[in-house]
Amino acid sequence: MKIDYTSHELKSQIYIGAVNWGLMFAVIFIILLFKSSTALAAAYGLAVTITMTISSMFMIMIFRIDKNWLKFVFASLVFVVDMMFFGALLSKIPHGGYWSLIIASVPFGVTIIWIYGQKLVYRYYRSVSFEIFELSYTQIYLSNHRIPGTAIFMTRNFDEIPPYLMHTIISSNIIYEKNVLISLLRTDLPFELDSNYIDNLAPGLSGLKITAGYQEVVDLPAILKKHEIKEKVIFYGVEDIITNKIFLKIYSVMKKLSPNFVQFYKLPFNRVHGVITRVEI
Repeated sequence: MKIDYTSHELKSQIYIGAVNWGLMFAVIFIILLFKSSTALAAAYGLAVTITMTISSMFMIMIFRIDKNWLKFVFASLVFVVDMMFFGALLSKIPHGGYWSLIIASVPFGVTIIWIYGQKLVYRYYRSVSFEIFELSYTQIYLSNHRIPGTAIFMTRNFDEIPPYLMHTIISSNIIYEKNVLISLLRTDLPFELDSNYIDNLAPGLSGLKITAGYQEVVDLPAILKKHEIKEKVIFYGVEDIITNKIFLKIYSVMKKLSPNFVQFYKLPFNRVHGVITRVEI
């Protein structure tokens, strides 16, 4: 889902085209199903009441964390009133209110499956610390024949080395004369772009840390050119999820449909190579 940030002040104010189209088709479906506003009353009333109840629950949680006890008490009273309305409207479920629950369960289910899958993949992903990677890397770099040129490896940070990088360098002995780790971090500011080149992380290994605002369009080739990095190949990791659990199979399909970072940055396609890491859950 491509996300467009529409505010220079609030990172959470976003527009997602796929969601907007999904809402349009859902609205058309509801119009064709109920045909009149009178028939829609039960589903609409239940949906609004549940939304108000959930909102008041979040208000209670926020004011409790902020220790704003006056607003906490007021939000609690609102929650009690909302619960009374909710209880009164439960009788509307058999008369069309169930459609509110059915439609709401789709984005809710997608969200829960995605969060659940992300947590499990992270748990089974088996990243290693940079210290462990450095020992094996240095031995291979000093003892093996090195490929001429510069290789770039994408990673979230320099503290944890992803499995694909271990597989490429340590297991497959694919090691270049110059190797550069690139970490790209998005910040809470709308426009900000800074890059810091770190030399000699290990023999023949350097790092490039890039911090960019959430609305910043990052031109990665231009940044590489700025630091005089002439890449011969760019490696990035792709997870291949193997599972027998139905929910994780759905997550696997969602993961394959979601765009990877290559589609967001102006990278030369003939130099980019995805390395698949099989994750069995």
